[in-house]
Amino acid sequence: MASVGTSYIASAKADAEGRLVEAGEPLASLQEACGGQIGGPIAIPELQALVDKANAYGLRLARQFTAIDGENSITAWVEITPKLGNDGTIWQSAIDVVSWHSEELPPENELDATRRRIEINRHLADCTVRLSPSQGVLSVETEAPDLAVFVDAARGGIGRPWTDFVHLPGSTHEQPLHWRLLDGSRCEIDGSKRAWTAHLEPLGKGEPGSAGFALYLTADTPAAGVEAAENGAGIEGASFGRDLTPVLRQPINRIIANAETIRTKLAGPIADEYSSYAADIATAAQHLLALIDDLSDLEVVESDQFVTAPDRIELADVARRACGILGVRAQEKGITLVPPVEGESQLAIAEFRRVLQILLNLVGNAIRYAPEDSQVWIRLDRIGSRALITVADQGHGLDEEQQARVFEKFERLGRSGDGGSGLGLYISRRIARAMDGDLTVESAPGQGARFTLSVPAAEEMRSEKRDGPGRDIPDDDTNA
Repeated sequence: MASVGTSYIASAKADAEGRLVEAGEPLASLQEACGGQIGGPIAIPELQALVDKANAYGLRLARQFTAIDGENSITAWVEITPKLGNDGTIWQSAIDVVSWHSEELPPENELDATRRRIEINRHLADCTVRLSPSQGVLSVETEAPDLAVFVDAARGGIGRPWTDFVHLPGSTHEQPLHWRLLDGSRCEIDGSKRAWTAHLEPLGKGEPGSAGFALYLTADTPAAGVEAAENGAGIEGASFGRDLTPVLRQPINRIIANAETIRTKLAGPIADEYSSYAADIATAAQHLLALIDDLSDLEVVESDQFVTAPDRIELADVARRACGILGVRAQEKGITLVPPVEGESQLAIAEFRRVLQILLNLVGNAIRYAPEDSQVWIRLDRIGSRALITVADQGHGLDEEQQARVFEKFERLGRSGDGGSGLGLYISRRIARAMDGDLTVESAPGQGARFTLSVPAAEEMRSEKRDGPGRDIPDDDTNA
């Protein structure tokens, strides 16, 4: 630590809540460069961690921290001294900067800069359009509700230049121009009140654009809630699933995209602490998005008009697909998924998409709550006219009271912090019963849980052809 009489470069003060209430230069400028302000929470991750540690132990701390202000890498040595109030609690911390070194970040080469810009455009795009080498529209993908007119026009004009479906203010040249002149151009789109920017990514090796282009349309602002009011009876009378969900999904997707851009350092080099914080933001936004999806599903399944589209499906196929989708998540927790073995079969009458939705919920729950290095089994069975598929885990299990409550709406059995909404099992049972089936649980404390979906069984046919996921089509001379 610095000895008595040390001359400090800068001094600052943080209150008990971690707010930087005073700061001299250059610390004040670094706080602002990191997105904070004087009087707000400490925005410099490593400095915040040091202040928290000093306050937690009530001891004077001298440590080095690093940060990035956008253009320079900062290395500083600070002394942090907690100050106790009359009641013995810490009310303030003094922060003294002993040394400060700033080093310019190395320049980014042109190839990396181009790749970074493309990745940012891809993450932030509200609409992605696949173009031919002559910039003709091939396909359009978007969830933006205010692009409905554009989507209808573009899909109805496959092969025509994308510039036929937007307005380029101030441009009097024949379209389409060379892609480099259109990259970054501002445009207006019929049906949307937002301002848009077009970014073009050339595809193909050798000559840029030889394999076509990816067009990314990015709005200056996320869609506002006005769409719901314009399309329905206003927020109070709007349908959550039909009207509000698309409006909510778009800004949350933008948050996730921005956070992922920061986390993966696409916007430039940053300290690992910033990347970690961005990952937390992305995770929280993904949990919020999952809740929105659950609430939307809840509205659908509780509607009097809710029906399913039953068909002949292969439960073993659905089970293997669910395990494939969730395999990476299971591996991250060291959990082994054991699907039905190849060749095992159980035909049923149910809607493929809805059965997959139920299994993803059941297997996802098993992965979330089962202990590490355990197994989750998916087993098939048949009892009379009912086809059964069971998801079993090696978790802590449920007592009788918990089994009675587990299918209730918003029931999470006292769990918190796992990002769940408590709606998954409730929605899954509603869907199962809409398919003339049911969803039940058998369990005991310490013996894991076994959730069983039962649906009407289907009889074997003499000869079958596969026609898409989960669909069996009889030969022409076979009666279904």
